[in-house]
Amino acid sequence: MFITGLGTAVPAARYSQRECWEAFRAAPQFPRLGAPARALLERVLSGEQGVRTRHLALENLADAFELDPDVLTRRYLQHAPELATRAARAALERARLAPEDLDALIISTCTGYLCPGLTSYVGERLGLRADVLGLDLVGQGCGAALPNLRAAEALIAGKRAEHVLCVCVEVCSAALYIDDDPGVLISACLFGDGAAAAAVSSVPDREGPSVQWIDSASLANPAERESLRMESRGGLLRNILAREVPQIAAEHARILLSRTLKQHGLAASDIEQWIWHAGGKTVLERLRAATGLGETHTRRSADILARFGNLSSPFVLFVLAQAIEELAPAGWWWMSSFGAGFSCHGALLRVS
Repeated sequence: MFITGLGTAVPAARYSQRECWEAFRAAPQFPRLGAPARALLERVLSGEQGVRTRHLALENLADAFELDPDVLTRRYLQHAPELATRAARAALERARLAPEDLDALIISTCTGYLCPGLTSYVGERLGLRADVLGLDLVGQGCGAALPNLRAAEALIAGKRAEHVLCVCVEVCSAALYIDDDPGVLISACLFGDGAAAAAVSSVPDREGPSVQWIDSASLANPAERESLRMESRGGLLRNILAREVPQIAAEHARILLSRTLKQHGLAASDIEQWIWHAGGKTVLERLRAATGLGETHTRRSADILARFGNLSSPFVLFVLAQAIEELAPAGWWWMSSFGAGFSCHGALLRVS
């Protein structure tokens, strides 16, 4: 399988962390928070936590505090199909594919629920054939991009599809929540909205770099499920985030990387480019400590985090797109995402 085109999309509105802090202070819920929660918000939004700006599907930041299930559902319905479609069109254009060329559309999300799923809305907007297979994948959190691509790989390897479009889209502003729980508050301070799409095919792109999907692996640990998951309370989605998550993520990522490199007779020094998901600044620090990598190896992930925040499932595809746009040196590339479950995923790419 070859990745032949990538596309990304974010809402037009971009807010600095300082703007977000001022909005929090003016929110009606703010006085009801305990002193530790208020101090946490100020520290995360005013300090150096790796995020400078975020794109949010909000006309103004005050809208973020309208915690009504119907309002949040409408926000997701309005923005998720639009963002996914924009990213999809960009990926198809870069892959030089027409909508009628596609055999399958796979969309991952965790910040909203629609029935029929997003594939119905996005497929209609793209003008896909009526016989295109649509797969809606939910509940995989930040790690969803790689399972999505693995599903496409199975379709292509089984000769059930020649061209597949893989999309990840999250409207995190439709799943923000405010209370005294530290993990919930940190999530509200770090996550942004966006979508990313990857066109994958059975043959390489003849005009651009060849990005071949060589192998992939996953590691799931349900014993850590309570550390990172989403729950519904009062009809509202909220992210559960334990303090141990950065270390859990780093250890899972180290194990998965070590296993895959060993299977292919490779060492970490053989990897030319590192495409990491970044849950936050601390996650990247723990990743480097666990794998022995330096800041240069996580530079692109840190840059995407600074400009967009934690985008959840689309994040790792944003990093991959940036590496390709920068014409990063070819060779072996490692891509890894992790999230709810607790789950970790990795893919070995060969770029030429």
